[in-house]
Formats: sequence, structure tokens, C-alpha cells
Amino acid sequence: MNSRDLSSGTFPSPIQNFIQGLHDKYARLEDGKVADYIPELSHANPEWFGISVATVDGQIHDVGHSSVPFTIQSISKPLVYGLALESHGLKPVQAKVGVEPSGDAFNSISLDPQTGRPLNPMINAGAIATTSLIPGESAEAREAMLLRRFSEIAGRNLEIDDAVYRSERDTGHRNRAIAHLLRNAGILTDDPEQPLDLYFRQCSIQVTCHDLAVIAATLASGGVNPVTRQRVLAPLTVGRLLSVMTSCGMYDFAGGWIFNVGMPAKSGVSGGIMAVLPGQLGVAVFSPPLDARGNSVRGIRVCTDLSMAFGLHMFNTPRVVIPALRNIRNGGAVRSRRLRTTEQLATLTREGHGIRLYEFGGRLIFASTELAIHAILADLPNATHAIIDLSRVIDVDQASCKLLLELHDQLAARLKRACLAGARQHALLREYVTTRMTEDGWNHLCRYADRDAALEAFEDDLLKLRPNATRITEVPRLEDQELLKGFGAAELQALQEWLRPVEWPAHQVIMASGSASDALYFIVEGEVSVWVGAEGSEVQVGRLGPGMSVGELALTDRAPRSATVRSLTPVRAWALPFDAYDRLSEMGQSGLQIRLLGNLTRVLAVRLRAANAEIRGLS
Repeated sequence: MNSRDLSSGTFPSPIQNFIQGLHDKYARLEDGKVADYIPELSHANPEWFGISVATVDGQIHDVGHSSVPFTIQSISKPLVYGLALESHGLKPVQAKVGVEPSGDAFNSISLDPQTGRPLNPMINAGAIATTSLIPGESAEAREAMLLRRFSEIAGRNLEIDDAVYRSERDTGHRNRAIAHLLRNAGILTDDPEQPLDLYFRQCSIQVTCHDLAVIAATLASGGVNPVTRQRVLAPLTVGRLLSVMTSCGMYDFAGGWIFNVGMPAKSGVSGGIMAVLPGQLGVAVFSPPLDARGNSVRGIRVCTDLSMAFGLHMFNTPRVVIPALRNIRNGGAVRSRRLRTTEQLATLTREGHGIRLYEFGGRLIFASTELAIHAILADLPNATHAIIDLSRVIDVDQASCKLLLELHDQLAARLKRACLAGARQHALLREYVTTRMTEDGWNHLCRYADRDAALEAFEDDLLKLRPNATRITEVPRLEDQELLKGFGAAELQALQEWLRPVEWPAHQVIMASGSASDALYFIVEGEVSVWVGAEGSEVQVGRLGPGMSVGELALTDRAPRSATVRSLTPVRAWALPFDAYDRLSEMGQSGLQIRLLGNLTRVLAVRLRAANAEIRGLS
């Protein structure tokens, strides 16, 4: 098994695992027969079986015999058709060959009764006609041009298998007859043996399953090779040859193929199948045993399963690919809305990098999601906790549902914790997960309603491992309060004389934005939320619990409240009225005032640094 990406060997991607499963599933399939009408092809091992998938961004996944060389055969036909279009333009090529499906076998003699033209360039008659359009002043120049262009499309230097070429040349009597019929009809204007010989050579070019996947991905990307990043075919050319592949590429199985698999494709009698999902990926399968139509038996099964499992039918899939992974952030820079003590903030800043937040956005389709997963798996060695945030995702297709579920399973198997956040809005994802994991599985997978809840839970999980920074869950002592750290026993006793106990039920306003500032509150039990903004459009900016304080900012200037604070649960607190605070100096306890202001300055400085770090992360 080989996946040519950063996760290779350590964190195989879901698509790598899936095609490995298909290989395991069909490796023992014994249907079909190796082609023998070209004697040299009969030597192929029927157990050879490779699968390759290449995405338009250059990620290539290989399993099985994906590096075994074989001859390209009829898979060369759409490429030569594209080269003929680019060499001569549309009208001269259409004068030689049509674009109508024949519904006949690959070696049928299908000529238009009026013009003598072959019906399309995918049957042998049409392929010989388009091969005759390869430019060059000599046979050697035409062969060199053909090999050079094929090599550019494949992303590496290709060569001709001389033994297969000679075997095809010596036994290709039907093709020789077709060539002479084309000469008789005026489609070939010179000696038919010259284009026929080049046709035998083009079919004998050696490729691997890996090469075919790159070629398919080159077509999927509109003519840009995903490995070399060079444009090798014009977008208009690619559109035309994919159109012909859609209607004619699988010969008399073209209708059933496009109905069931839904990707333009081309097969060859050496056992290769190449399929293209425009804008996303290319698929290649190599397995020599063929069915009665001359298509690889295993190849048909693999492509059908792959299309069904990932929803790759091109008429059900958008072609525009926008990056799905918008950002990777970590718990050292991004925080939940839970406000933390200075010790906790210091711990999260220092050690929170293991909490990874993977922010997705836009529409998720196979290619964009697979690329995102590649980036996540490359980042995985840095993670102990992973949040897949789907809150900014507009839509999720079937392929992405499968990839996301398998990604979560891999993360959960390797990390302490992993979850999907913001996923409850996606009905298709929920349906996909519940059919495979039941409703309880969905509830576990999406146990956090949003990214903030997931961040808070993962922060708590990390802090539990740090005794000096653990979240206070029991009723805190007065000296445990954030603003009272460092106070001596006598100072605490003096301060306590000015404190008064207060309580609020759940879901009650403790202080309203714009109201007069009269006290600060040390929370003893319960939780409160902090909201800013006008009524009806408020935004929650924080949550606080035991050991923390609210209303402390007004201690310095007594300005009206800048935020609204509500109790989330029943709350008990100690109130320090500001008029009592002001009287401390009159009672000779101005040191308490100085100590409180010093602690407040320290707390605000820590929070400001944390906020600055988060802003830097956003930028």
C-alpha cells in the first residue's frame, strides 16, 4: 500500500483505506479472460491488480500492482484525438472522424455511409484516422512528437514496448483492412501503412496504473498536470475529448457505464481503465482479465463501487473545487468562551497546542474534502485533541460524509479525543452517520453543539492533567478567588467584613449593559454568561464559574456596565459594594485597595495577551 502524501506510512487517508478494501474485495475474483488476440498480451499475469486515485491537487493513492508496466492500448485514443484537435483545429478533424456513438465493439467497421468517416475516434477506425493527423515530417518525427506529448500528460518519460508493438503489427490484419477502407474512402490520403504503424506504436506505449491516474487527473483539471503543474492540453480540447469519452469511451457498454458510474472513461484490452471526474480526480484500475466487451472485469467493479460509495457521478457533483479547509488553529492561540484563571490561561498558552481546530467552509465535495484530510493527517502528529469544525460549511455531499466519518474514526483511534462540531445542521451527514452508527452514534460523534463547547471540553480535559491549573469545581475558599490571590490571612479577614452574600436563580439578569455600576461579585457557585451588543442582537463573549469575578472593570472608573451578565445556573457569590471599597482607605486599609487593583491589572494583562494571541491566529 502506498499513498504519495505526507501521511504515507503513518496516517493513511480514508480514500487510501477504501481502495485498499476494494483491492482486498476483488483480488480473488476470477471472472474474465486475458486478451490473446494480440499474442504478446496473453503473457499477462491474471492476478495483476492495481488501483490508483489521483486528485487535481496532486495527491495520489496507489494499492496493489499500481507500478506494473503494461501497454496503454485503446486508452491512447482520446489523447491522440486531443492532440489532433490541437494540431489542426476542430473542422479538419471533424472532416476525418465524427463524434457519434456507434454502440459497436471497439474493432467494428463503423463508417458513415454518406461520407465514409468513422463514427467516432474511440473505435479503431476513428483512432487510425486521428493518428494520421499527428504532425511531423517523417515517421520518426511523428513518433517522437507522440511520445513527447504523452509523456507531458503522464508527467514522466514514457517508452514503447517493442515486443507488444511487433506482436500487434504482425497480427493486426483487421486493423490493416480498416486502414485500407479508410484510404478507399479518402479519409486517409497517403499510404495507409504509415498511420497504421504509428497507431500500433501508440497502443504499445508502456504505462502503469499510477500513470493512468495522473493522466486522468490531468484531464480532470482541464489539462494541467497535477504533478508537474504544467498545462499540457487546452481546456477546450479537454472538454471535447471528455465529451467523446462520455458517449463512446466504453464502446457498446458506454450507456450502462455512464448511467451507473457517471464518469467519462476509456478502457484498453491490456486491462486498464481510466475514469475522469471533471474538476476533482482521476481513477485508474489495472487488471488483465476482460469481460466479453473487452473491459477489465475488476476495473468495472472497482469503478462502480467507488462511484457509488463516494457519490462520484458527474451529473450529481459540482465541478468547482474551492478549498474546504479554511484554517488550522490550536488551543495555544484560540480559546473557548469560558474565561479562565491566570494559571489556567498560562497552561493553555504553554501546552494547548495539542488541541487542534480544523475549520472547514463552503461546499464539501470529494476533491476538496480529500485535500483537507491530507492536510489534517499531515498535521496530526502535533495533535492530542482534534475538532472538525463544520459550522461554516454550506453543504456536504455523500463522498464527504464518508470521508469525514472515516477521518473521525482515524482521529479517535489515535488521539485522546476527537469530534465533529457544528454538524447538526447537515441533514445528509446525519442520515449517513445514523444509518451506520445508529442515533446514539450520531449523538456521540456530534456531542458538542458547536466549536466553543468542544473547545471548552477539550480545555478542561487538558487542564485536568495539570493540578496547579485545574478548573475549580468545588466551593472555592476566599483565597482561591482570582482577584484575591496573594492576600494574607489578615487581609482576607479584613476584606470579608465588607462582603455580603448574594444569590440568583438560573436565567436571571445579574447586571444589564448600561446600568449603574455598584459592586463587583466573586462567584462561589454556579456559572454566568457575558453578553455584548444591542438587545435582540447580543453576542455571548464569555462564561465564568467559581473562583472568578464579574463587574470588576468598573472598579477603576465606575462607568456604566459595558456588558450584560446572566446566570446560566443558580449562582451564589460574594458582593463587594463599591461604596464599601471606597471606605477602605478611610478605615486605614488602603493596602487592600492597592492589592485588589494590582491583581486586577495582572488578570487583565494575561487576558489581553491571550486575546492578542487569538487575533494573531485569525490573521
